[in-house]
Amino acid sequence: MAKTKELREKTRAEVEQQLKQEAEALFNLKLRRHTQQIPNPIQLRQTRRSVARIKTVLREDILGTRKLAAGAKPAGKE
Repeated sequence: MAKTKELREKTRAEVEQQLKQEAEALFNLKLRRHTQQIPNPIQLRQTRRSVARIKTVLREDILGTRKLAAGAKPAGKE
């Protein structure tokens, strides 16, 4: 789980890759919750919040309120 400050130091591609990984982990945790007991139920909440944090950082970059690291280029503006 990355802190917001750490996320903003990464490039857009790195943040998007991390979002993909966290979303996949969240899907797997939800699936495990319905099929079997999760060893650590707090992990589901932490992963969900991590996905939300990453999406917020990406949205801030698109809107221009806070930019990501140098070399990052918003996908919507070309």
